[in-house]
Amino acid sequence: MKKTLLLLLLSAFIFGCSKDKFNNNNPYLPNYSFSMEVNTNLPTYSQVQFTGNAVKIYPPNGPSRGVILFNTGSTYNAFDGACPNQELTTCSNLIISGSNANCECGSENYNLFTGQSPGKQYPLKQYRTEVNGTIIRVYN
Repeated sequence: MKKTLLLLLLSAFIFGCSKDKFNNNNPYLPNYSFSMEVNTNLPTYSQVQFTGNAVKIYPPNGPSRGVILFNTGSTYNAFDGACPNQELTTCSNLIISGSNANCECGSENYNLFTGQSPGKQYPLKQYRTEVNGTIIRVYN
């Protein structure tokens, strides 16, 4: 009986996790409710068709510092275009530099494959992506 109960609890824990429980909390960056579609066939976004390339997009209903869309080779990552470890200011923009994003006025350097920066409390704020052919939907 104890083994059955333990197995049920373990199963509930393992299968209870889902993609819908997306944690996107960061005290410095507001939560925007937005959705946008990016057509990678358009010249403005065509470079993101290739692995390791990124583009910064400014959706009208999304983050004020834009969204960085990055091709990892197997999927796309979408990150908020603001530095995640500082208050929003005129100096909190991320600048794309190859497969990294650098804070405009600081030494923070984030990897666009992982969203991480060594020694920093918060990673880049990530948004969900869905790929349908050449259309990439980015949403929160």
